[in-house]
Amino acid sequence: MNKLGALDKGFLLTETRETPMHVGGVSLYTLPKGVNEQEFLHDLAHNLRDVDTFLPPFGDLLKTGPLGLAGPAYWEPDPALDLDYHIRHSALPGPGRYRELFNLVSRLHGTLLDRHRPLWETHLIEGLQNRQFAVYSKTHHAAVDGARSMHLARSMLSADPKARLPESPMSLTAWERYRATLPHKGQSDFSDAEIRNVSEVLKARFDTSKHVFGAVKQFAQAWTGRGGALTLPFMKVPRSSLNTSVDGARRFVAQSWSFARIRAVGKAFDGTFNDAVLAMCAGALRRYLETHAELPEESLKAMVPVSIRQEGDIDSSNAVASINADLATNIKDPARRFVKIQESVKAGRAFYKSMSPAEIQLITLTMAAPAMLLMPLGLASRIPAFNTVISNVPGILEPMYWNGARLDGSYPVSIVTDGVAVNITLLTNDKNVDFGIVACRRSVPQVQRLIDYMEDSLVELEDAAGLTKPKPKPKSASRKKTASKPKKQ
Repeated sequence: MNKLGALDKGFLLTETRETPMHVGGVSLYTLPKGVNEQEFLHDLAHNLRDVDTFLPPFGDLLKTGPLGLAGPAYWEPDPALDLDYHIRHSALPGPGRYRELFNLVSRLHGTLLDRHRPLWETHLIEGLQNRQFAVYSKTHHAAVDGARSMHLARSMLSADPKARLPESPMSLTAWERYRATLPHKGQSDFSDAEIRNVSEVLKARFDTSKHVFGAVKQFAQAWTGRGGALTLPFMKVPRSSLNTSVDGARRFVAQSWSFARIRAVGKAFDGTFNDAVLAMCAGALRRYLETHAELPEESLKAMVPVSIRQEGDIDSSNAVASINADLATNIKDPARRFVKIQESVKAGRAFYKSMSPAEIQLITLTMAAPAMLLMPLGLASRIPAFNTVISNVPGILEPMYWNGARLDGSYPVSIVTDGVAVNITLLTNDKNVDFGIVACRRSVPQVQRLIDYMEDSLVELEDAAGLTKPKPKPKSASRKKTASKPKKQ
């Protein structure tokens, strides 16, 4: 049995019908030349089910004692695993556009995972145009974070279009084979026992600790206005339509942009790729709220997850901290907005500087505790810790294939909660950046317009950075030739 850590249990404790706590993804593939779609997907489903020993958590049930989640919780093998329940084959209605696919994913993502079974599902979806098919999967956040999800995806993919998996990518055998291809590094020294009782660990490890003393000092300075660009949860977080209560219905939309294009914006402003992503999203959210006449005077704040997974650690379920970034949505000029965002991110990262992964995660848990208490009380939308979540998950920077099918796009589908009705998560994939946006269907109407606003925001940043090619000047009247009339189409 594997014991759940405090952060893992937190995702289970805060889950309700209105706020499912699973993360997922939609992957688009192009069929290999010459294969029949139904036969190919049937073979993929057979391959997924071909497992002797499952990699945790795919074969594990959640087990608790008499106190439920208030006491110890464990993962233990399911003796009666029903793979036909977990691996499903679906077909889209005609005409098989992305619109039909995203409508299906929106419905699937809004349903809770059954806690009497292992907490995951995989859907093979046929019927897309241009010989594409899709795979939608979801797994409870108590079992995986974004980084581990990427390792799971990477283990089933190959840069060789002729490669074929001999067994299921969910098998322990396939996982061990993948692990052997990675550089060997030591595992994280952050064990479940360390966080069994946060107060005891804090007392044992951090008495007289200069790191914790420094963190408390920065807390105080930030709340008294002397923290510089540092932004903390609940600090100057405005109320907006993004911070209402949510119901269980979801709306999912997705789009891809060139990785080089976004990175060029970051470099032009002497910033990072992630700075450019935040600025791009900030401009889109500003435009969305402006269009609905709901832009608050105070700037929106975003929770930005930061991986603290140690190199070589691919087994931890969750190894993540977070910073709060000021999105500077109260600044009209995109260049000034970028600088403000950059300063906020630098201050957030400096806050954690010199801390160990254990210290970072425990500090993060301490900061998240008020929000976790407000959610069951129904107060999270009234006192939001932040306005939205923008998460950047490092992906794969080369073309990849699953049993010969080319991976065309990989779009994350994440979590929305009371008080945080829209989530933007992105994943690098080959030469693209694949954005997945999920929102409460009722609280954030017309969320699909964010896609257009993100393109507008990126163009605005490119113009401000001088990356847009100047339009050719019109020829002088003296040199202008008589133009022929256009032909009728």
